[in-house]
Amino acid sequence: RVTLLELIMMKVSEKNPVTSEEMNVFMRHADFLAGCFQEKCEAVLKLTSAADAEDEEALVTIRLLDVLCEMTSNNGQLEHLQALPGLLETAIDTLRLTHLAGKQTVNIFTATHAMTGQEEISHPAVGFKSHLIRLIGNLCYKNKENQDKV
Repeated sequence: RVTLLELIMMKVSEKNPVTSEEMNVFMRHADFLAGCFQEKCEAVLKLTSAADAEDEEALVTIRLLDVLCEMTSNNGQLEHLQALPGLLETAIDTLRLTHLAGKQTVNIFTATHAMTGQEEISHPAVGFKSHLIRLIGNLCYKNKENQDKV
């Protein structure tokens, strides 16, 4: 699933113009991916436990968020995703939960540069909060209704 999401990410982030048929396919995929993210978003919180550092559901959720961020960066898909019910609320709630989880345990959701020798320790969830903030910002871009919700 992670590989499929990476392929979708590459296709969405291409700078080539898309046909209206491709845009319709992107819209259907956006609906599905947003729904998956809304269902699975709390799986990332499992990553705060060292035992679940490689949790597959959490890794899929992280990639889903990356794809949604990229999709909301495209004006053609932005308006459609801004209108999806619950996506903004889910992103805000998940941001609150990750913020609280980061305060209660080692904060794996923000970029910290822990060095051991010459190696940088990187966790799959590093940057998750910043991507949530990017998604929230994109969903509020030129959308008064969403801005008022936030």
